[in-house]
Amino acid sequence: MDSGNPETWRWIWLILAVVFAVGEMGVAGSFFLAPFAIGAAVAAILAFADIGLGFQWTAFLGISVASFLALRPLARRLDSDHPVVGIGSNRQVGQRAKVVERIGGEHQPGFVLLGQERWRAETMSGQAIEAGATVFVVEVRGTRVVVAPADAGPQPEVEAPPLAP
Repeated sequence: MDSGNPETWRWIWLILAVVFAVGEMGVAGSFFLAPFAIGAAVAAILAFADIGLGFQWTAFLGISVASFLALRPLARRLDSDHPVVGIGSNRQVGQRAKVVERIGGEHQPGFVLLGQERWRAETMSGQAIEAGATVFVVEVRGTRVVVAPADAGPQPEVEAPPLAP
């Protein structure tokens, strides 16, 4: 294979871009191979535009490094083990709700009305809470909320997980 043949490098860059992109899809969430796919795609475009091989390599390396540095914060945030409070169902933490169906003991969940939504609820302490009582959400566990009585004194401190850097 002649390394100076522009036609050859067009296809090498194109194949590398596809291989890196498919590899990235196989390793979801890491954004490790995506920068190389982007760099190879740019190099392929340059090769199809008949730009010299030196510029193709420079573009591949430069774009790959820049893309890698740009995607690292996103990858770290997506790989975080802690849910971000205030996003998705975690926005319910700290909200007041009304018990609409008695919450029994430790293994007897009931239902609360949180805004306009009905949620399955269990208590933080395992104590029963009667229908009509006001509670606040301490935690969200899948499709259930963990609640504490609102009349039990001040709202307990809900430890927010650290935000990803």
